[in-house]
Amino acid sequence: MTTPMGHNEGQWTARIITLFPEAFPGVLAQSLTGKALAEGLWALETVQLRDFGRGKHRNVDDTPAGGGAGMVLRADVLGDALDHAESGLSRADWPVIYLSPRGKPFVQADAERLSRAQGATFLCGRFEGVDERVLAARQVEEFSLGDFILTGGEIAAQALIDASVRLIPRVLGNQVSTEAESFSHGLLEHPHYTRPNDWEGHAIPDILLSGHHGQIAAWRQAQSEKLTKERRPDLWRAYNRKDPVTGQQLSDANNGARKGAQKDD
Repeated sequence: MTTPMGHNEGQWTARIITLFPEAFPGVLAQSLTGKALAEGLWALETVQLRDFGRGKHRNVDDTPAGGGAGMVLRADVLGDALDHAESGLSRADWPVIYLSPRGKPFVQADAERLSRAQGATFLCGRFEGVDERVLAARQVEEFSLGDFILTGGEIAAQALIDASVRLIPRVLGNQVSTEAESFSHGLLEHPHYTRPNDWEGHAIPDILLSGHHGQIAAWRQAQSEKLTKERRPDLWRAYNRKDPVTGQQLSDANNGARKGAQKDD
């Protein structure tokens, strides 16, 4: 019988099921996430999937039912590993995530949701994928980093963890910086500049040196809208969507961003 690991009360925890636990913490041990990890603002735990393998060689995979190339991670092996990694909390308080190219795209709102939970378990796939039955039976969400293929889920897991951990209070030290980032208000972030004021004949836009905070906010809002329209038409459409009956904009983030740009300090 597998003994659940439970959870650490009051400490956000990333629990990773992987064949390569030595890949962690990886880049998460660096910079601000690493400092926060060392200070106990969050925790990282790995579960070696091989420990739950079958037979003398601890096999974790088998050939696909119906034929085909590659190997599939077994439901019984994964089920035991997930049961061991179980937090004892609801999926709302502790999501279980499988990193998969067929998953829904991971966006900033997902990072915000994860950061508000007490932790999350990340299942790092390998080979052709995992037995479909375990995903449904254990209420596993599927997320993707984008329309490309990685050799395993470890890199994707680190990306999701980084995106979530940085939103935990006190990790970055400046909550305002996360509130003004790309996607936080449905738009890409505006361009940034710093000294020197003139570099190789390229000057910082005069408006940013004017000291007029209201005009600066309006300029940044306009730049964010311009970049989003040019580079991410999908975000631009969502940002500008309107109720077909009332004609009002449906995006609260849109309305909030516009109000913020209109404020004049």
